[in-house]
Amino acid sequence: MGYKVVVAGATGNVGREMLNILAEREFPVDEIAALASRRSIGTEVSFGDKTLKCQDIEGFDFTGWDIALFAIGSDATKKYAPIAASQGCVVIDNSSLYRYDPQIPLVVPEVNPDAVLDYKNKNIIANPNCSTAQMVVALKPLHDRARIKRVVVSTYQSVSGAGKDGMDELWNQTKGMYVPGQEVAPSKFSKQIAFNVIPHIDVFMEDGTTKEEWKMVAETKKIVDPKIKVTATCVRVPVFVGHSEAINIEFEDFLDEDEARDILRESPGILVVDKREPGGYITPIESVGEYATYISRIRQDSTVENGLNLWCVSDNLRKGAALNAVQIAELLGNRVLKKG
Repeated sequence: MGYKVVVAGATGNVGREMLNILAEREFPVDEIAALASRRSIGTEVSFGDKTLKCQDIEGFDFTGWDIALFAIGSDATKKYAPIAASQGCVVIDNSSLYRYDPQIPLVVPEVNPDAVLDYKNKNIIANPNCSTAQMVVALKPLHDRARIKRVVVSTYQSVSGAGKDGMDELWNQTKGMYVPGQEVAPSKFSKQIAFNVIPHIDVFMEDGTTKEEWKMVAETKKIVDPKIKVTATCVRVPVFVGHSEAINIEFEDFLDEDEARDILRESPGILVVDKREPGGYITPIESVGEYATYISRIRQDSTVENGLNLWCVSDNLRKGAALNAVQIAELLGNRVLKKG
């Protein structure tokens, strides 16, 4: 016996990826529904070797459905998630709406699996921000060994983090650079993204940080440890898929780089590729379509006591969104619902 699963936002990048990963990982599905907005009714999406037609989320009856994976943005989630939850369906939400609610668990299965049990507070589980998800997978095993005091992270985030419009803008601007008169002005982003980098993701806050940077701070504290100090600079780069992060960590105790490398090699969800030679590291294009969070460039930082540097790369549509949501569903199934 399997689960009755809903994917809301099935026509978007993340929704389609959720369907792909559910099929790839052979999640025990008895019945599946693909939901979207009214304008996408009848749009076909793939689930393994099956083709599903999207249904209208408006008025959908979630009664009798076990799990709903939401990838519809905060505004729509605010309307539909409480409906699904009240009808007995556990919502796993990819938006930022519920991440900071103290009653709703924010879960990365490799990091804080026990938190999934708190789903019963509101029948909702939150998925973290894409940039946070891959970072905490790397931080947690190191924190368990040497206690992290402070993290300084600079991100290099792909345009897919801004959705299809972001990917289209990079593509069209790149083409336009080679065709006189067909230049494409910035629309999705504040400045040209083709052949450029933009140190601005999400809105600016009063203290000068952006909301994306604030998310990394708040979510790391909620998922790993509220005592960890985090400062982030988040940058959009002209890469279609795959987020990269340069992470500097200061520990309470000394942690040798070789021991850190061994710890990370043995940690769930991580693959270490760290050869000190040209090409002996992972770049974002190599992470596309993969489940792992890749760690490279592990080395001591001699400028602080007990410091370490590393390079972290992952497919943001997978570990940063769809994969993590499906892993939460698997965790929920194994620990609570116990079907399949």
